[in-house]
Amino acid sequence: MEEHHGLNYVRTEMLGEQAPPVSEVGAVRWVRENLFSGWVNTILTVISLAVIAWAVMAIGPWLLNSVWEAESLAQCREILAAAGAVNEHGTFGACWGVINDRWHQLLFGFYPPELYWRPILAFVLMLVALAPVLFPNVPRKWLFFSVAYPFIGFFLLWGGTVWLPLMIAAGFVVGYIAARLTSGYSTLITSAAAIIAPLIWWFYLMGPVTEALHSMIPIGLEAVQSNDFGGFMLSIIIGVTGIVLSLPLGILLALGRQSNMPLIKTICVVFIEFVRGVPLITLLFTASLLLNYFLPPGTNFDLILRVIIMVTLFATAYMAEVIRGGLAALPNGQYEAADALGLDYWKAQRLIIMPQALKISIPGIVNTFIGLFKDTTLVVFIGLLDPIGLSSAIRASSDWQGIYWELFIFIGAIFWIFCFGMSRYSMYLERRLKTDHR
Repeated sequence: MEEHHGLNYVRTEMLGEQAPPVSEVGAVRWVRENLFSGWVNTILTVISLAVIAWAVMAIGPWLLNSVWEAESLAQCREILAAAGAVNEHGTFGACWGVINDRWHQLLFGFYPPELYWRPILAFVLMLVALAPVLFPNVPRKWLFFSVAYPFIGFFLLWGGTVWLPLMIAAGFVVGYIAARLTSGYSTLITSAAAIIAPLIWWFYLMGPVTEALHSMIPIGLEAVQSNDFGGFMLSIIIGVTGIVLSLPLGILLALGRQSNMPLIKTICVVFIEFVRGVPLITLLFTASLLLNYFLPPGTNFDLILRVIIMVTLFATAYMAEVIRGGLAALPNGQYEAADALGLDYWKAQRLIIMPQALKISIPGIVNTFIGLFKDTTLVVFIGLLDPIGLSSAIRASSDWQGIYWELFIFIGAIFWIFCFGMSRYSMYLERRLKTDHR
């Protein structure tokens, strides 16, 4: 190769690595691309920063002058006045002493204080029961406890004889036995037997059997009336129960609406459209005032149980439509593939169709769950003291009359924690089930 002397445009050594420009990495890059990427974004960013600055300047002093130890609003104002937190409107500062003074009412309602260990234990056991359902790494053997927990939680919260939750559980065993005995008949007869047999047991036979067993072996806890329930404990009971029950019932309704059997399809369509066309508050008043008229004479359903039934039915109708949307999004090839494998209807739904439909429906399902949990505050209109109802009771007392923001900020923060947790879990579940590009 001919050498060219005096030419130095060919580099003979490699340059070392250099740091990227500051504007292309880290926070500076994020700010440039997301907040100042154009004149519209720049104007909106400046306006937003001005609003945030105004809010901080307005709310910041109020939060900085917080009082945490006070037994009344008057005492709180005296502490603020002594500290010099006064403006032209009077004392200026947050009085969180109301939370410190009444936190037990906001959490437990009027539940007996000496029995607080029971709802706390029930809440902890609820988390243990949900773990194998929500997280795949938890051993599957814990699912047995998840199935048993509703009866354990009922016994801990309401107390009374231990035979009552056991007899309620026995109703499901009766339904299973009825379904097995009629398995040789049509699906409609088997399903009817599995539903009617437990209802007969619960409404007509369970009471005498429970009383007889309790008279022979009196085992139980101190009974707590539903009138003593309230606060976030009541919201969690209604919300979690409605969430857990509405998903499987919604799946059945969605499948029933797509059924080829005219009777099943008609029943599901009428139920879904009727419930979705009626406000939840109407159903709650029905649960409070009218439901007992449709029950056998002498039957007295607990008000909280009636509310749980109506809230569950309401959420089930919306859940059915969400899941039906997931089923409609699946291509026909999935159904044809299930037929080609020789699977029957229920195996095809369990192994092929429903897993894909539920994965598609995750955002809508969680959105329904969040809406249901927030809607539990509507029970205040039928006399149940949820956190909103208890806040009104606290503000009506002579000690805390006139306080507003602190109570509602605390209640809103707790609801936000629960709803944000459900939202984060749904995103985790979507990432875990995202198998399209693996």
